[in-house]
Amino acid sequence: MRITIIGAGFTGSVLATELARIAPVGVDLCLVGNADGFGRGVAYGEARPEHLLNVRAREMGATLDQPAEFARWLNLTRRAEESFLPRLVYGEYLYSRMQSAAQVSLAGFNQVQQEAVAVEREGDAFRVLLADGSDFLTDRVVLAVGTLPPQRLQGVGPRLLVDPAYIAWPWQKNLRGEDALSRVPDDARVLIIGTGLTMADTVVTLLRRGHQGPITAISRHGLLPQPHLAEPGPTIALPPTVLAALNSGDVRQLLRALRSLAPIVPDWRSLVDALRPFLQGYWQGLPDVQRGRFLRHLRSYWEVVRHRLAPSLHEELEQLRSEGRLTIRAGRLLRASRGHQAVEVVIRERGHSHALAEQYDVLVRATGLDTDVERTSHPLVGQLRDAGIISADRFGLGLRTSTSYEALDRNGAAVRGLYCIGPLLRGRLWEITAVPELRVAARDLAQQLLRAPSASVRVQRDAALPRSVRVLRQASR
Repeated sequence: MRITIIGAGFTGSVLATELARIAPVGVDLCLVGNADGFGRGVAYGEARPEHLLNVRAREMGATLDQPAEFARWLNLTRRAEESFLPRLVYGEYLYSRMQSAAQVSLAGFNQVQQEAVAVEREGDAFRVLLADGSDFLTDRVVLAVGTLPPQRLQGVGPRLLVDPAYIAWPWQKNLRGEDALSRVPDDARVLIIGTGLTMADTVVTLLRRGHQGPITAISRHGLLPQPHLAEPGPTIALPPTVLAALNSGDVRQLLRALRSLAPIVPDWRSLVDALRPFLQGYWQGLPDVQRGRFLRHLRSYWEVVRHRLAPSLHEELEQLRSEGRLTIRAGRLLRASRGHQAVEVVIRERGHSHALAEQYDVLVRATGLDTDVERTSHPLVGQLRDAGIISADRFGLGLRTSTSYEALDRNGAAVRGLYCIGPLLRGRLWEITAVPELRVAARDLAQQLLRAPSASVRVQRDAALPRSVRVLRQASR
C-alpha cells in the first residue's frame, strides 16, 4: 500500500512521522512538498529569527502523548520551558524528528521536494502529477497543504498590483532569496492591511531592519491580538452552566454563560483555554445559522483572545503605539492605486459614513490565514475543486469532509482514499489550526490510513514513482 501526503509543512511532517513510526513492512510513504521549508513549513521553516512562537515551549511537542517533547529535545531548564522561542528552532525540531522516524521506520519513506500540481482518479488509485512533469500512482492521498495563498486584496488597482510599492505577502522571496520587506525604505510610510499575528511579525521585522517611518495597520475591527501572561496562570474547570451552554447549539447562550463567569475567574485566558477541549464538538453541533452568526459578529473578537502574542512582542508593539510610530485603526480599504508620488488610498473608518483619502509609500497585505477553497489560486486545490473531486465549505472555511477525514465531492459523497488534514478542516472542526488539535488529528488519521487494506498499485511499486524517488530508494537499499 502506498500513502502519499501532499504538503510538507507542520501537518504533513507530523502525519508522516506518525505513519513512519507505526507503519509495517509493505507500506510505502511518500511526502510531497515544496523544497523551501520542506518538513518545516512556511510558518517555521521560512520565519525570521525575530519571529517567536505564540505558545510556551513546554506545550509545543508534536507527539500526542509527549507534549513536552520539544522542550526535552532542546534540553531546556524548567524556567526556559515557559519561554516563547524562535519559530526557526521549532522548524528544526520538526525536521529532525521526521528524519529520525524515517531512519528506523519499517515502511519505505520517500521525500519528494516538488510541488504537486494535480491529483486524478485512476481506477481505485490516484495519479499525482508534479511540477517537474513526472507523476506516480498511489493508493491514498492526504491533502495537508496548510492554509491557502492570500487572495487578491480587494480595491487594489492593476498598476499597483505589479508595483514594488505593493507587497502581497511579506515573506515572498525573490530569486536572490530576499523577502519583500527588505526593499522597504527605512523612512517609508507603511500601511498594513490586517492587525493580527501576521501584522505583528511584519512590524517586528521592519523594526529589526532599522525602520523609522510611521506604520499604520487597519482591519475591520482594529483589534490587536492579546498577550499571554508572562507567567502561566492557573487552570480552571468549566462550571455546569458553561457545559450546558456548550451542549445547547446556541451561540448567544454560550456567550451569556461566559460573560457571567468572566468576572470571577483568575484570568480570562484560563477561561479561553478551558474551552478548547470542547470546541470541536461544540462547532459540529452548531446549526449553519448559528455558525454564520458567530462568523459575522464574534469571530474577530474570538481570534484575538484565542491566538495570542508572546508577552515581549506585545510589549514592543504597545511601546511603538505609545510613541506614535504604530497606529492601529478600525476601517476598510476601499481603494488603493499607484499615484505619481505615492500609493493613494481611500479608507472608511468603522462607524463613519465618509471616507478619507490618504497617501503612503508602501502597502502591505498581512491578512493571515486563508481557507477559502472556492476563490483560491492554489493550483492543486483549484484543480480538484474544478474536477468536482472536492467541494468547498459554505462559509469559506476549507473543504467539506466526512467524520473520517475523507473529502466529499461536489455531490456530497465521500471520495474513498482521498483525505484532508489541517486548517482546511475548519469547516467541520473550527479549532484545527494549533499544535494540540493537529497532533490529535495526525494520530487519528495515521491509524485510520493503515486500517483499511488496499492493493490497487502494488504491482507498479517502483515504476509508479518519479525517477528521482526511484534513484533515492535504490541508493538506500
